[in-house]
Amino acid sequence: MPPTVKRHDALLFCKKNLYITAMMNLLQTLLDWYMANLNYSTVMFLMTVESTFIPFPSEAVVPFAAYKAAQGDLNIFLVVLFATIGALLGSLINYLLGYYLGRPLVHKFAASGAGRLFLLSEEKIVHVEQYFVKNGKSSTFIGRLIPGIRQLISLPAGMAKMNLRDFVLFTFVGAGLWNICLAVIGYYLYDIREEIFPYIGWIMIALGVVFVIYLIIKAQKSKKQ
Repeated sequence: MPPTVKRHDALLFCKKNLYITAMMNLLQTLLDWYMANLNYSTVMFLMTVESTFIPFPSEAVVPFAAYKAAQGDLNIFLVVLFATIGALLGSLINYLLGYYLGRPLVHKFAASGAGRLFLLSEEKIVHVEQYFVKNGKSSTFIGRLIPGIRQLISLPAGMAKMNLRDFVLFTFVGAGLWNICLAVIGYYLYDIREEIFPYIGWIMIALGVVFVIYLIIKAQKSKKQ
């Protein structure tokens, strides 16, 4: 192989390594900022967002807050409480949208370009409606534990004009159980930190990258539909 080709390949390799390193440093900086600003208020706010139709994972909130709680920066019980209050607030937003907009407008929004930006589709709305019809009001409890159902189950509950008191009770308990499971995961990560500590930053960054890729793939599928 000619020396010029080798030098060219070496330069490309160096550039790729520099790019990867820069991206990892940026992600690490963002992670550090996120963890530094993660408190009860931000947990509640992010969980409120997560429980609406806006695609944001609770897995990116509660385990991280629980990890901080294991370090002594937060109280694990308050983390679960504020996360559950946030989940209830977000669910109430969906409930009220379903209640006052009604089925035709909810379906119209899900099928629109704006709805696709939030990764919604009529098929998803129909799916959660069928789940609600099949399981009744208990679906607002059981559905909170099922990915793909949990964020949207409040919409058919509102469209069906489910009793608000029952909705609040079932949602709060279901969201609470889900948040307890996530908090245990975050707490356990701290317990085994000695084994994974050298890699914890990279693991969290990798999870963030996987989530971004997931959103991109879902958005592309929604566009094709």
